[in-house]
Amino acid sequence: MLSNLIAGIQIAMTQPIRMEDSVVVEGEWGWIEELTLTYVAVQIWDDRRLVLPTSYFTTKPFQNWTRTSSAVLGTAELDVDWSTAVEPLRAELRSVCEGSELWDGRVCVLQVTDAVGGMIRLRALVSAADAPSLWDLRCLVRERLVAWVWENQRDALPRTRTEVEAFDQIAAGPPAPATTGAKRAAPSRAEADGGDDARVFSGGDEAEARGAAFTGPGEPAPASPGDKIISQR
Repeated sequence: MLSNLIAGIQIAMTQPIRMEDSVVVEGEWGWIEELTLTYVAVQIWDDRRLVLPTSYFTTKPFQNWTRTSSAVLGTAELDVDWSTAVEPLRAELRSVCEGSELWDGRVCVLQVTDAVGGMIRLRALVSAADAPSLWDLRCLVRERLVAWVWENQRDALPRTRTEVEAFDQIAAGPPAPATTGAKRAAPSRAEADGGDDARVFSGGDEAEARGAAFTGPGEPAPASPGDKIISQR
């Protein structure tokens, strides 16, 4: 009880939270409904109440979405096929944001954030004046982009590609390589290693400097291929 009283006095003086602040605590999103010296009541978005001791807000991390202002950013993500044209979707996102009163006019961006597993991931980043408006705007953006893809780019829907071979082709094995009259010259060492574009810590001045930064203070620098290593007894 004494620790809660001290925490309550500390919160009253420093004000990390205030009445009606929008917060995320214990994985739940809500707003401060009641603030006393010993406990804090948070009204969850689905009308539940989360009651926490005041010491919670001085000993554990939490999110305060309205500490200085209520404006926030949010995302809506879509997985689409590699053949998707991104620019038309970007234009559609702009149209959705400009046509909605939920958007505050600050941020409206569509980016490709991932391209693995046979699909690309599009992330729409939008802004709103407060958290409730942002939630509705994210749902609206996701709904409109899905509808636009279905109506205008059905080939952009995620697909799984498989390659089917006849049994006799599998039994025959891979085809023999084609022979040419001229014998291909053996690749140089730089070509075999992939060149500078395939290296991060070697092959160029910047790469060598980057590699030197990860060499321990007591470790010698790696010898180059042309250097001779002299051993002594």
